[in-house]
Amino acid sequence: MIRLEPRKEMSRHLLYLTPVLAVIVTIVLGLAMFAALGKNPFEAIFIIFFEPLADSFAISEMIVKATPLILIGIGLSFGFRAGVWNIGAEGQFTIGALAGGALPALYPVEGFWVLPAMCMAGIIGGMAWAAIPAFLRTRFNANEILVTLMLTYVAVLLLSVLVHGPLKDPAGLNFPESRLFNDSATMPILIEETRAHVGFLFALAAVVVAWILLGRHVFGFQVKVMGQSPKAAAFGGFVEHRVVWISLMISGGLAGLAGTFEAAGPVGQLVPALPVGYGFTAIIVAFLGRLNPIGILMAGFVMALTYIGGESAQIKMNLPSAVTGVFQGMFLFTLLGIDVLAKYRVRLGRRHAAETATEAGE
Repeated sequence: MIRLEPRKEMSRHLLYLTPVLAVIVTIVLGLAMFAALGKNPFEAIFIIFFEPLADSFAISEMIVKATPLILIGIGLSFGFRAGVWNIGAEGQFTIGALAGGALPALYPVEGFWVLPAMCMAGIIGGMAWAAIPAFLRTRFNANEILVTLMLTYVAVLLLSVLVHGPLKDPAGLNFPESRLFNDSATMPILIEETRAHVGFLFALAAVVVAWILLGRHVFGFQVKVMGQSPKAAAFGGFVEHRVVWISLMISGGLAGLAGTFEAAGPVGQLVPALPVGYGFTAIIVAFLGRLNPIGILMAGFVMALTYIGGESAQIKMNLPSAVTGVFQGMFLFTLLGIDVLAKYRVRLGRRHAAETATEAGE
């Protein structure tokens, strides 16, 4: 029989090497997948992973894609470290976009205060949506995985209803979309003649703040202990409910801010198709980055590369649109598989008779 035996200790170097191995294994699996589709596998891998790096415009588009992934991934890392599994960042992203974009959609006012007000509304909207699973877990011990995931679909439907109704552009020829945001309600451009905006600077700031909080602050220590040993955390006087609330508020707020940036940045209005899966992809980003802020920054660009390269491969090689999602899924599963092999030894053969007898007696 095949069984897994825990290793006594996992090497720290191996811990940070496994994401690199996951990327390599994913590329190898990608070669096999493209060969099975009858495409040139090496050409496809080159287009997806290497060609965008030689194009300045593609790099700017990577910044656009990486910004929400980094922001959401940073927020999720707080909860994941504490054992709080927020799987519904996509819903918090959507509500943040809705809350932040409602002002310019209803009242096209101008002024320097409009964009900061939108960002604050987006943060509050994301936090309010994350407060629902926080309350249900701390009050009724509800499973936050199910609650956050189900609330995602509620948020997407709420966006669709409002865009088809009160937020619909009166001059939009009955299309389900809000009016275009004016200049006061759009993100300033970071690189001229591209879509890269200053939201990326906020993502970098979030990386720095998270690094300080998780590595140099008592709250980061509480999060770490809560995730590794809840009993030790309780013995140390840490309040679980407080950590749950703070973790979900941070992740919800950053996801809501990312949603506002997306609505006020590359999209420029509210549309039903605004949520494109960043909240789910950010889960992969968080784990690929080892829940470390610097690692999440790098992982955000890796996943953004798959978006840009995947779209290019679809056009140039007539590949199906699902190729990007398949690659992202392979990243996650290969990382999880390599993690298992890093933490456990694979043992073949029958277990020792004495061990079997002991377990039978228990």
